[in-house]
Amino acid sequence: MKYVLVTGGVVSGLGKGVTASSIGLILKACGLRVTSIKIDPYLNTDAGTMSPFEHGEVYVLDDGGEVDLDLGNYERFLDIKLTGDNNITTGKIYQSVIDKERRGDYLGKTVQVVPHITDAIQEWIERVAVIPVDGKDGPPDVCVIELGGTIGDIESMPFIEALGQFSYRVGAGNFCLIHVSLVPVLSVVGEQKTKPTQHSVRGLRSLGLTPNILACRSTTELEENVKEKISRFCHVPLDNIITLYDVSNIWRVPLLLRDQKAHEAILKVLNLKGVAQEPALGEWTSRAALCDKLQEPVRVAMVGKYTGLSDAYLSVLKALVHASVACHRKLCIDWIAASDLEDETSTENPENYRSAWKLLKGANAILVPGGFGDRGVEGKILAARYARANRIPFLGICLGMQIAVIEFARSILGLLDANSTEFDHNTQNPCVIFMPEGSKTHMGGTMRLGSRRTYFKVADCKSAKLYVLPFLYLFHRMKCETAKGF
Repeated sequence: MKYVLVTGGVVSGLGKGVTASSIGLILKACGLRVTSIKIDPYLNTDAGTMSPFEHGEVYVLDDGGEVDLDLGNYERFLDIKLTGDNNITTGKIYQSVIDKERRGDYLGKTVQVVPHITDAIQEWIERVAVIPVDGKDGPPDVCVIELGGTIGDIESMPFIEALGQFSYRVGAGNFCLIHVSLVPVLSVVGEQKTKPTQHSVRGLRSLGLTPNILACRSTTELEENVKEKISRFCHVPLDNIITLYDVSNIWRVPLLLRDQKAHEAILKVLNLKGVAQEPALGEWTSRAALCDKLQEPVRVAMVGKYTGLSDAYLSVLKALVHASVACHRKLCIDWIAASDLEDETSTENPENYRSAWKLLKGANAILVPGGFGDRGVEGKILAARYARANRIPFLGICLGMQIAVIEFARSILGLLDANSTEFDHNTQNPCVIFMPEGSKTHMGGTMRLGSRRTYFKVADCKSAKLYVLPFLYLFHRMKCETAKGF
């Protein structure tokens, strides 16, 4: 098994997830089978209880795992199906070690970060790396590991130590470290500054890890003298310094790596040059070119609770982007805070109210995504009512579909107090109710989660005809469902 570790330095938000996904993609394009692991150094067991404002979208896997949104990037880029174990957190590691200690597995020894926590991390990586994720038999060839956070973060230290030991254990020809760093351009002088990268690499080395390749994030392509300076001070070969400069769309990132021969550098470190082929990225090249040519816009109003952070709806956004490119349209998202559509806002903040309704009425389609809690629910119902009354294409996902049911019950069926029991326990017309397996007191992993086979009861309904098959697989991350009769 070969391992590629992607770390980040200087600042967070450099795009390690997209970089790790692109590295996996280019290796797959070389004919290798690839899997991915994301390490998140937070104490939460998983991402399920975290606010989207804190950490972006909670991505749900086939097996019901609630994980970091970067695993969504991995699945979309690599066309694979990961498991909950492909997301390692500090909480999971400590929980597994404490469970062993309680069982007496350590035979009375003092349980410590080194070796017990670090060994648990390495064992977890080795166990998960061999799980096939592409539908084929046998283990993958390469495992791309992304270490979340920034080098120097105190919570990452056990993972850094474990990965240092791991690189020594698996051997130099089986381990490649790619460090993503920032090369800022100071607007005053317009010069690309290498000092932050130098300090980041020095910090990485002091912790026992030596980068094989540097992926330098910058607004523009690195100048040759800047690359030479980084090479000299960071002790990395000039050919192993890659520029990840700003590009027009996300599909150009793997092409950027290919054009700079990043795959050759990785394959050389991993002793795979004789095994792999030249990367076949024809489909990605044509899609990236098509995306840049799109001119005719399609406006989609996104009516939600977490509109201040686009990462909160990342998978929905990516699905819309793919669909719009397939239809040869340029996607324009109009973000609308659901609460701004409500009558209360018309008196408290009339400017926001007018702006929200103007955007909604100017949209070609309306999408209401999922969410929890009653804030903004009435605004979402108003959006669904406007879409239905004006025959605007509408898509409701999870809570969005539930509020569409509530709106229909109120407006068409005349049940004016129709509601979900999540928002009104005493409603006389509960058209949305709590699922039997859900918990009203505990949050983590207590909802209906993951992929479920769903059968059509009526064979000649429109949905069954659209899908052709007698069943389909639906993804769930919800605690409520439509009541019988609605």
